[in-house]
Amino acid sequence: MTTKADIAPSSPVTESRDQLVQSFARGEKPADRWRIGTEHEKFVYRTADHRAPSYDEPSGIRDLLGDLERYGWRPVEETSAHGTNVIALSGADGSVSLEPAGQFELSGAPLETLHQTCQETGRHLEQVKAAGERLGLGFLGLGMWPDKTRAELPVMPKGRYDIMRRHMPRVGTMGLDMMLRTCTIQVNLDYASEADMVKKFRVGLALQPLATALFAASPFTEGKPNGMLSYRSHIWSDTDPQRTGMLPFVFEDGFGYERYADYALDVPMYFVYRDGRYIDAAGLSFRDFLKGELSVLPGEKPTLDDWTDHLSTAFPEVRLKTFLEMRGADGGPWNRICALPALWVGLLYDSQALDAAWDLVKDWSLEDRQALRDQVPRLALDAPLPGGGRLRDIAGQVLDIAHAGLAARARLDASGSDETGFLDPLREIVRRGTVPAEVMLDRYHGVWGGDVSRLYDEASF
Repeated sequence: MTTKADIAPSSPVTESRDQLVQSFARGEKPADRWRIGTEHEKFVYRTADHRAPSYDEPSGIRDLLGDLERYGWRPVEETSAHGTNVIALSGADGSVSLEPAGQFELSGAPLETLHQTCQETGRHLEQVKAAGERLGLGFLGLGMWPDKTRAELPVMPKGRYDIMRRHMPRVGTMGLDMMLRTCTIQVNLDYASEADMVKKFRVGLALQPLATALFAASPFTEGKPNGMLSYRSHIWSDTDPQRTGMLPFVFEDGFGYERYADYALDVPMYFVYRDGRYIDAAGLSFRDFLKGELSVLPGEKPTLDDWTDHLSTAFPEVRLKTFLEMRGADGGPWNRICALPALWVGLLYDSQALDAAWDLVKDWSLEDRQALRDQVPRLALDAPLPGGGRLRDIAGQVLDIAHAGLAARARLDASGSDETGFLDPLREIVRRGTVPAEVMLDRYHGVWGGDVSRLYDEASF
């Protein structure tokens, strides 16, 4: 059984800021070592009554984790104020973890091809569905709980979530919604150099609203339309302004590892992990920590593990660690889980595709990018495009660029097919002209007769 405390601590930060900056450089890899890491979350519900199960109840989240051990997953424990609990699983396909209200996440292994990514996704979904059948649980692929209030949702026994739940209401009105009521798909991708990271970061950030639009699947709150197509994306607009957003400095001359490190240093802390427990450091400064002046750990300086933990508490639309995370998409069904990495691998992992994508967005101003991001949660593909027109006007072009990038990779499966077919669900959305949320709304106002519970039949895995 693995616990975080069993892992040998990393070395202390002895060179102050420069050592933190170098942590990003250690992520550099030649193109033949670039990998694809896909993360996807799903809501867990009881099939009998659609209730979200708690951790401790019979056939609840703890039992779900335990049932999956039959597939070779190893339990990961954490000791907190709630006692010692299994809060994750580790295995060949990466890790399974819990979001704050029991949203079930696979953080996939770093893989070479999209074929492997979709196979991994399939294995995971088959395992959880089989476990769900044994336990009376189902799994919903959406961006937000369509019918649950915050009060109806359980809280998982993880120490860092206790700290976040206390802190979120101090800095925004919707942070608890982000924690408890949303699900996402994201993909983690590599870079070869600082310059390569910068270009990928800029393209990813500028085109993140398109991903949000194509994957928009959260139009309901507490059983009614909420006026948005991606309410999950809207939630980020008032979660915590110091750790979210479009990061305008990424497009400034001179952006690189140092500038991102300075940004992360200015993001207020959440916690420090010591001796098997989370110490509440919410709102405190990592810069003070570097100087040994953190009030909750006086005289102690951070380790590189502390820096890694801290980087995970910033939530911009694209996030830098030792890889880049594309974070703009709502949760969705199996084929869209495979489609998101296909979009970004196609755009970012081929140099010609990356250049073509940059040509599309390089003239957009800070105001243009922010306006597009602000409009997309409500309008999706109808959001106004910088320079005129609508986002839908470039959606097909972006998919063509991604298609060309995937074709150039020429990664074939056993039947000789390349990776371009994984874009098909997105091409269908563009061809149809309506995003997933709009299809749901049409059905809500039509054949569902205003009954949002029909989603449990139509959006479950």
